[in-house]
Amino acid sequence: MISVEEALKIVDQNIFDFGTEEVTLSESLHRILKEDWYADRPLPPYDRVTMDGIAIVYESFQSGRTQFKIEAIAAAGDPQKKLKNNANCMEVMTGSILPMNTDTVIRYEDLSIIDDVATITIDSIKDKQNVHYKGEDRGVGALLVSQNRRISSAEIGVGASIGKTSVLVSKIPKVMVISTGDELVEVEKQPLAHQIRRSNVHTVLSKLKSIGINAASDHLNDNVEEIKIKIKKYLDLYDVLLLSGGVSKGKYDFLPEVLDSLSVEKLFHRVKQRPGKPFWLGNYKKQCMVFAFPGNPISSFMCMHRYFIPWLEKSLCGNYPKKQFAVLGADVQFKPDLDFFVEVELSYKATGQCVALPKRGNGSGDLANLVEADAFLALPAGKDVFLKGEAYEFFWYR
Repeated sequence: MISVEEALKIVDQNIFDFGTEEVTLSESLHRILKEDWYADRPLPPYDRVTMDGIAIVYESFQSGRTQFKIEAIAAAGDPQKKLKNNANCMEVMTGSILPMNTDTVIRYEDLSIIDDVATITIDSIKDKQNVHYKGEDRGVGALLVSQNRRISSAEIGVGASIGKTSVLVSKIPKVMVISTGDELVEVEKQPLAHQIRRSNVHTVLSKLKSIGINAASDHLNDNVEEIKIKIKKYLDLYDVLLLSGGVSKGKYDFLPEVLDSLSVEKLFHRVKQRPGKPFWLGNYKKQCMVFAFPGNPISSFMCMHRYFIPWLEKSLCGNYPKKQFAVLGADVQFKPDLDFFVEVELSYKATGQCVALPKRGNGSGDLANLVEADAFLALPAGKDVFLKGEAYEFFWYR
């Protein structure tokens, strides 16, 4: 049995590269960008009016003029217009190009317009106000979005603004999610007294879907030959196998011996942690990673978020997710010399401090308790009392 720190080092030594592919801009949402995006024109591309109103020459107002005859209207989408007389003004709409020979915009709320004459009704205005000047945000060739970023709606908007019709992204790994155990039945079936419905596979599939991976799934009964035949096939077809159950010390926990017989290199088995002690990790010919989680739902869920999700993130974008910390909202006692991943409800104080309130359930089989919490707070081995106000790393699952 190894420590959590040792397990994490081994995970880090087995990062994969799934390659890249091109997709359309609309298909790139939630994918990992594998190219840098640069401005193909200044941003904004012209002196942009930011308020509906009139455009004037500031010098005219400064010299005492407060009334301006309206020469024309400049709407968004019109080619740039030109003010012919500096004593006049031009009506302008938000998003339009600032007319030539003008430099300042006064909004309609600060005007009175009668018979095509605009009168400024406030005492002071600022030179060049309400204008977003050409190149003020970024110049031509400026780096707008760097690679290895997960694409959100913000990046989609930037991509559209620079004409990115196709986007280079990390390939999504092919993932197979497998549950094991004779006691499990399908969701739509009524379980007998000795049976339970499959839940782990649906939990894992939904988490994968939330990060853009549509994984396949299967269920294997506690039959060595059946398990061996299916796993052998999936090792060659998929980049990642996520297994649930069959890795503890029971007589029907066949996965470790089956994986060994199929030449899957065991990287570790059993970690000094609760929940999730029986966690098994392996690598098949450096082409398929095998994460074999314990069958108890909390154990499986925690191991996925502490080990698989960070591994996937680094495999896709080269970096682990940023660490997040919260302070305990209540004391926790835990005597075993293990890393303890306690379920917590997160909230924020008015000061911005994140507080983790423990929501301890009835062990690693208490699936319903996950609904009461938001994350796992990592309490390190080596102490048995964790005090309110102490800060520790947490792992979101919401």
